[in-house]
Amino acid sequence: MTDRLTIRRPDDWHVHLRDGAMLAHVAKYTAAQFARAIIMPNLSPPVTTAEEGAAYRDRIRAATPGMDFTPLIVAYLTDASDPDQMARGHGEGVFTAAKLYPAHATTGSAHGVTDIAKIMPVLERMAEIGMPLLIHGEVTDHDVDIFDREAVFIERTLKGLVRDLPTLKIVFEHITTSEAVDFVMSAPANVAATITPQHLHINRNAMLVGGIRPHAYCLPVAKREQHRLAVRAAAVSGSPKFFLGTDSAPHAVHTKEAACGCAGIFNAPYALESYVAVFDEEDALDRFEGFASEHGPNFYGLPLNGGTITLERGETVVPERCGEVVPFHAGETLGWRLV
Repeated sequence: MTDRLTIRRPDDWHVHLRDGAMLAHVAKYTAAQFARAIIMPNLSPPVTTAEEGAAYRDRIRAATPGMDFTPLIVAYLTDASDPDQMARGHGEGVFTAAKLYPAHATTGSAHGVTDIAKIMPVLERMAEIGMPLLIHGEVTDHDVDIFDREAVFIERTLKGLVRDLPTLKIVFEHITTSEAVDFVMSAPANVAATITPQHLHINRNAMLVGGIRPHAYCLPVAKREQHRLAVRAAAVSGSPKFFLGTDSAPHAVHTKEAACGCAGIFNAPYALESYVAVFDEEDALDRFEGFASEHGPNFYGLPLNGGTITLERGETVVPERCGEVVPFHAGETLGWRLV
């Protein structure tokens, strides 16, 4: 049995750091665990121009003083996004990627894309310059069951997009279904996916059994157990198509515990401890470094990090609160700790 695991410094390829007071509160948790992170742009207003991206990057750096952490900024795509603007932001080193939110799919997506046909010129330019597209893969039609939205998006949108733009790098973010796993596995090498800790640990019962549990509510929502097991198998498989992306999404307690509670799970403080517990349970600790530290940068075409981090067996007691935010695993004891 392995009791101590040292791996190359990992990255988080999907995180929400918010802005203002929340940014100042939560950024340090991500910076303490990861060398780099892909920062989501769904602020209010969203990050749509290179100037806004550079300013947001400066605010993140100001919130993580003295920490060895690199924020990777993402452009928010709208129906009016301009190919030249995207190319300029990418060429200047401001935008690492661009994010497709279907309009009204999740928190901060009101300005998202209403029809993918409207952004095809942008996507074509991104394919030309090697700029990755990050996708929140759900349809938003009211007649589609919320538990089916990811699978329907694959059929309606994603298959056609991969067919029509065969050189576009695509990250199918926070996958939650067996259909998503199967699609990514069968897709060309330019298609990959991120996986969150919550979708490895919980199924939809966590939200609904024993009362409504708002701190287990995120989008995409957790699905049936069969889907959790499929996503879990993908994460520990060793396939370079799957890598770490926490989708850590903090909300103050009063906005979660409300009549219309916000979607999002704040897992940044103990993300690595949460992930490594899964790999341990699946007897796949030898594959954790690939998932956490290698597959992501290799897909993005970025260098691997120098330095290492060490995890060891031992109790990590997760607090009930981190300030005004409830963390994932609140009140639980995890079996690994970050040294």
